[in-house]
Amino acid sequence: MGNKILIVDDNNQDRMIMERLLNKAGFSEIICAERGEEGVSKARSEAPDLVIIDTMLPGIDGFQTCRQVKQESSGPAPKVIVITGSIDAIDAVKARRMGADDYCVKSSDFSSLIETIRTLLIK
Repeated sequence: MGNKILIVDDNNQDRMIMERLLNKAGFSEIICAERGEEGVSKARSEAPDLVIIDTMLPGIDGFQTCRQVKQESSGPAPKVIVITGSIDAIDAVKARRMGADDYCVKSSDFSSLIETIRTLLIK
């Protein structure tokens, strides 16, 4: 699959797991960032098709990162999935208000994330 995906997550282990699972699912062009500001910068320079953003980030949080990625895109705005380790309906609403295309809760196997990515990239 020729889609470019940017992962913005400060947890190195989660980034590595997501990267490995995305590779296994056929996605080979993966870029990573550890902070919100770095994610916004990479989204601007790399023009990914999809951005996965954790809610809890050092610096600007995942919600603000999502908003900036959507607003500051030089071309068509990438699809954005906001992910979190907590189950909170308020976070899902906040993510949508900031422009997220979808919201996922982190699980040990990230299976719902892979399914969501495939759905968003087909649209």
